[in-house]
Order: sequence, then structure tokens, then C-alpha cells
Amino acid sequence: MIRKALPYLVVGLTCFGAGAFATRPAELPPITLAAAQAAQDLLGLHFSDAQLDSTLSNLRQNRASYEALRKLDLPNSVAPAETFDPRPLRVRQAMQPARVPDAGKLPKLSKVKLPANRGDLAYYTVRQLGELLRTKQLSSEELTRFCLARLKKYDPQLHCVITLTEELAMQQARQADQEIRAGKYRGPLHGIPCGVKDLFSAKGYKTTWGAMPYKDQMLDENSAVVERLEQAGSVLVAKFTLGALAQGDVWFGGKTRSPWKLSEGSSGSSAGSASAVAAGLVPFAIGTETLGSIVSPSTACGTTGLRPTYGRISRAGAMALSWTMDKVGPLTRSAEDCALVLAALAGPDPHDPATLQAPAPFRYAFDTNIRKLRVGYVKTEFDRDYPTKANDQASLEVLRKLGVKLVPLELPTLPAGAMRFGLSVEGATAFDDLTRSGRDGLLVQQHRYAWPNTFRSSRFVPAVEYLQAQRARTLLIEAMDRQLQGLDLYLAPTSSASLTITNLTGHPAVAVPNGFRQSGLPSTITFTGQLYEEGKLLALAKAYQDATDFDEKHPPLFQ
Repeated sequence: MIRKALPYLVVGLTCFGAGAFATRPAELPPITLAAAQAAQDLLGLHFSDAQLDSTLSNLRQNRASYEALRKLDLPNSVAPAETFDPRPLRVRQAMQPARVPDAGKLPKLSKVKLPANRGDLAYYTVRQLGELLRTKQLSSEELTRFCLARLKKYDPQLHCVITLTEELAMQQARQADQEIRAGKYRGPLHGIPCGVKDLFSAKGYKTTWGAMPYKDQMLDENSAVVERLEQAGSVLVAKFTLGALAQGDVWFGGKTRSPWKLSEGSSGSSAGSASAVAAGLVPFAIGTETLGSIVSPSTACGTTGLRPTYGRISRAGAMALSWTMDKVGPLTRSAEDCALVLAALAGPDPHDPATLQAPAPFRYAFDTNIRKLRVGYVKTEFDRDYPTKANDQASLEVLRKLGVKLVPLELPTLPAGAMRFGLSVEGATAFDDLTRSGRDGLLVQQHRYAWPNTFRSSRFVPAVEYLQAQRARTLLIEAMDRQLQGLDLYLAPTSSASLTITNLTGHPAVAVPNGFRQSGLPSTITFTGQLYEEGKLLALAKAYQDATDFDEKHPPLFQ
């Protein structure tokens, strides 16, 4: 078979930039099914002709990305945006820096009273509920039963829950009540119900990754996120849906819905986390983002979603999609609540080396004088025509009225989109066995842009091209740093080039509700901060929310 394919190997190797020949044609030959067949023989793959045919458009797009990246000047001195760590886990554990869970002082809170109508608790913030629990006006057990009841009532409409963790939740709630009565108050998350995206493992419960091949998977460990939530005294009530293997909002049980419009999906991949928080089923939930999976569902559902700096929160015990891009963050009802949750989760973990890079622990910065912040805005993005332009322009005006001086900013012009295939390569690596075993056929979605075809296509990306993309990413990181010199943070439309760029560079961002679209779905605007400066980022987002009421709007069907 290899001998018969030899005429095509010349085409295949040339197509994929293997550099095996001294001469390069002026025009690259087309990527055909025959070329893909020859290439898979060389690589030891066994995809069917139909599967290979589906990869062709991806292979052509990848080759266009290689060509775009080859135009960049990449001196020998430019290393890939990945750092080799020779320290084994034992050594990392011995060198682990101290974790500082105390993030400082929070803003003064007005007196909180238990509402006469208990149903109003559905949209109280974490901070407000925490005060009710601290002052013993409300028990964690009562609040937990309240959330479980809403989850059971509304999940049939939203399809946001994969597993209710009711037994664990009641145990944790009773323990929280005992500790609070005894004066052992752990902080603002103590006794607060929450949920996690079902890619975080939790002992005794399935961790399905939203995907049919893993729907019965049991992982006998707690993820770092679940452990830290437990340490903070929070109560885990549910594991929420995610689009299969962290893409989109379609999982093996259907499509998760936006509570604002049940005919619309909640976007993904933190689909259930956003939907549940927006519908008042839990006060906060944990999601992850690789390329928009916190920001996008926050926009579809109207939650405040924080994507922290890469490495702020440990991913140990969580499904890996892209080791160099995956990030963990909270979806809440306010920027202040995002800060509370981040403070409980952030910190070093030797099981996730990325968390050992932070120069300092997270600190609240709500006492920041926002008028002294140096804030940029991506002028060309705001100037273009797009559906939510009026909402965004109104948001900029609110900030100006608050005394914030907005400085025009332009983002780097490097081809960030051409670097995105690195994510797919890492994902294909993470799910190599799924692809080669053929079990990818069990995934619900099988179209050209779904994971099965993406993973197959990524098997044809040469290692050289992947590393070249990582070197180009280094240039992007440096260019972004130059562009942000002198600024504390900046604003951009949520749907803009900033999303791809900052997911590649690791900058923190928070999506904040700022109105509604003609369809009736919410809109958001995105605040992006300097690396490890979530404090200032959330301080400005809170000031914006204090001056507006978009974060206090709730879907009528779930009042």
C-alpha cells in the first residue's frame, strides 16, 4: 500500500511543509483526497475515505495558516510560548509557595435582610447570601434545599444539569451550619450553594465531559477546584452541562438553553454554568475557557463571567483540552462576586505547574480610585458596524461620566487567527485514543466543524508547524505587552479580535452585561486587564455595574 501511494507522498509532503525536497513549486499543489490518503499511510493512520474527505477543508485552512505564519520574521532567538519544567511533582511539592487565601478587605455592605418572599433569594448575590448566613438569618441547609428545588423544577426546560450532587450537598450544608453556629466562619462562600462544569472531577459522582463516550466515567478524585470550594465552605449542588468535550452547548442529553429565550442555546462550552446562574438556580458556578467558553455563554445568558489570567486557578483534576490555553473561572451575577470566588480558588498548586508562575497572590482592589486608572478602548473595533454597537457606546459613555478617561488603543496586527490551530492540535493529542479507536463516532455532533473531524484533521499538522505557531505566539505576547504599556486595562466589544488574542496571551477578562439585543438575548461588553491584575479589572467592572442595572435584570420565566 505504501508503494502504491508513493507518487502522492511527494504531494503530501510538499503540502504539509515537511521540507523534504530542495525545490519548492511556485504554486502549492492542491490538497486532494489522494494526497490525504498518502499522508495517512506515512503517519500510520487508518481513517476511511469519507472521513478523510471531510478533513480536506480543514487541511486547506491549516495550510493557509502555515503560509501566514511563514511570513513572520522569526529569528532563532524566539522560543515557543511554552516552558519546559524539569521538576518532577515531588520537587514541585517541596518548593510549593505558600497559598494566601485572604485577599484583603471587601467594600462595605449595606445591611442585608431576609426577604419576606423567599423566592427573591434566587437572585441575591453571593455577597448578600453570605451575609444572611453569617448573621444566622438563613441556614445553609434551607438555602441549599431552595437551590436544589429550583434545579429540579427548571432543569427540564434548560437542560443545564448533568448530575445533582444532592447527598453531598446536604452533608456540606449541615456542616456549614454547625461551623457557623460555633463561630467558625470560613468566609463569604461559607454555606453558599454552587455548581461546577462537569469536566471537574468530584469523588463519588460521574465526570462525563458532556460526551457520550464518557457518560459513565467515574474519576476517583476531587479536582483542585472542588477541593478549594470545599475548603472555602461552599456547598456543591450540581455538575453542570458542557458542550461535548468543551465545545458548544450540545451534550449527550441535548442542547442547554438560554433562560432568556428557550428556543436559543446558551452557547458554550460552559453552557450549564451560565444558564443555571442566569436562571437563579445557583448563586455562582465554575466554568472554563480555552477560546471563549466563559465569555460566550455569559453573553448568551447575561451573567458576569471572569476568565482569570492563565494559571491563576489550578486545572488539576479537570479535563484537558489545551494545556497552554485552558483557564478556570467563575460565572456569577456581579463583578464583586467574581472576586469572592477567585479569592477562594486562586493560588499555587504543584499538580498544575502553570499556577506556580504568578508573581503575587490575588488581592481585592475595590478601593481603587477609578478616575486614576489608565483605561484604553479598542477604537477601530468600537467604530465598526455590529449588532450591539449602541449598547457598547452607551457603556463607554457611562464610564466617561464616572470620570474614567478612555484612551484609544489598537491591538497587535499579528495573525492571531492563524495560531488557533495549536488548540486543535493539543485537543487532538488529549483525545488521541478516542480518535484512533473510532469511539469518536459516539459523539452527538458529527458535522465538518465538530470535534471528530477537527481531531482527525489535526493529526496532519506537522510538529514543525505547531512549534512555529507557538513561536509566533511569543511574538504576539511581546507585541501585546508593548501595546498595553502605560495602561491598567482596556475595553473591547465582546465579539472582537481581542477574544482570540487574549486567550492566546493569557490576559484576564470579564464579560459584563450591558443591555439586550433585538432578539431579546442579553449583550455584554468585555473589560480586559493586565496579567495578574484581576483586582483592578474587577474594581472598574464593579463601578460600571454600580452605575447601571443590567446585572440586576433577570429572565421573566424564572422569577
